[in-house]
Amino acid sequence: MRRLLGALAIAGAMAFMPPAHADDTVKIALVHGLSGSPLEAYSKQTTNGFNLGLEYATKGTMTVKGHKIEVIEKDTQFKPDVARALLAEAYGDDDALIAVGGTSSGVTTAMLPIAEENQKILLVEPAVADSLTGPNSNRYVFKTSRNSSMDMEAQAAALKPDKDLYVATLAQDYAFGKDGVAAFKKALEGTGAHVVDEEYVPQNTTDFTATIQRLFDALKDKPGRRVIVIYVAGIDALTPLAAADPGRYDIKISTGGNILPAMKAYKQVPGMEGAIYYYYGIPKNPINDWLVKEHEKRFGSPPDFFTAGGMAAALAIVKAIETSPDLKTDSLIKTMEGMSWDTPKGPMTFRKEDHQALQEMYHFKIKVDPKVAWAIPELVDVIKPDQMKIPVGRNNQE
Repeated sequence: MRRLLGALAIAGAMAFMPPAHADDTVKIALVHGLSGSPLEAYSKQTTNGFNLGLEYATKGTMTVKGHKIEVIEKDTQFKPDVARALLAEAYGDDDALIAVGGTSSGVTTAMLPIAEENQKILLVEPAVADSLTGPNSNRYVFKTSRNSSMDMEAQAAALKPDKDLYVATLAQDYAFGKDGVAAFKKALEGTGAHVVDEEYVPQNTTDFTATIQRLFDALKDKPGRRVIVIYVAGIDALTPLAAADPGRYDIKISTGGNILPAMKAYKQVPGMEGAIYYYYGIPKNPINDWLVKEHEKRFGSPPDFFTAGGMAAALAIVKAIETSPDLKTDSLIKTMEGMSWDTPKGPMTFRKEDHQALQEMYHFKIKVDPKVAWAIPELVDVIKPDQMKIPVGRNNQE
């Protein structure tokens, strides 16, 4: 009888126990630069977008499958050694399930092996370089941000390249700039277009005088269409270049989209064409409608370039947790490989081979409206993923 009562007591207690891990907190670490660089604005936008994305995906509960979501934020100060240490701390001491970061492609490169050492997922957002999902990456790295090839495939399409196009490029001397120019040259292969000069400047350059002269010298005597393509982040190369009057040599400027404060400078080049990752007025879907409305209500301004990226990252994580059979890293990886989900830009899909998120880009033409503080990138064409030749960075199945 005592044994029977004991068994009944244990069974009764178990009946009132919650399912295993049902109320465990899932920690997500945002490991990116919040100080020490002009790029910190990108990180802050990512944070806002990420938190809004969690709110949207969980209908305000911040709970997924019974798991409370806790966001931990760490400042890498844009230093590779600091980033590596903080990512290891997030995985270890903080027991983060997934980390998101970083902002600079160079700093993020240093973080890749830490994910592999800890056998936990690093979701790259908003760093762009192709190499982040390249041969030196690993199976634990996923990437919601667009990559350099997407930027430049779209940029090349916007220029309508042919044998009469002559281009000189201006980029920063680190992973973002070098990968971008390499991707641009790859995108032009087979079109007949010519790249006649590549100029690389230090990451925080302010004096472009000598660089601009070399660009002009390389292009001014060419027989066809002459274009300088700018591919920089966190600095304004457009203003000094426009001030140098490339029009006197019949040279045009082209560059990709940027955050809204930076696009104030684009008012100097009405009619300029290029390619953009996101502008709040372009995508037409319920998620973007919600993001624009909520962001304007809470922050008094439209969502920006990297706000959309942060939201896309959060939506991907929630979809993965909802869909995965459990929260083991291997299960999450298998769930995320080939996974499609909706974002403010429309659908994205993690390519199984290298975990790069395939997504739309937008061909734009600059319109100047004196009532708007920044130049408006009006949509010319939507460039679908299957219209871009995005090389596979590495094969995670090998």
